[in-house]
Amino acid sequence: MTSNEEQIGFHKGSLSVLAKEQESFVQLLSVVQQLMQAHIKALKELGVDLEAEMKKAQEAAKSQGLAHKISKP
Repeated sequence: MTSNEEQIGFHKGSLSVLAKEQESFVQLLSVVQQLMQAHIKALKELGVDLEAEMKKAQEAAKSQGLAHKISKP
């Protein structure tokens, strides 16, 4: 069986790695959000009404019994 010190070291090391992974994940989400906003802006500039399209998709899903699968972003 491992000693308490080894277990403590293992858990501290794991937390350190996971914290770095979390930072990377947050950075990735930020980039994805920025790209989504750029596409949304471009679509709006092209005259696409995203809210109207979302409502239309929700109504279509509701009529098919799938409304719970479509959520507003």
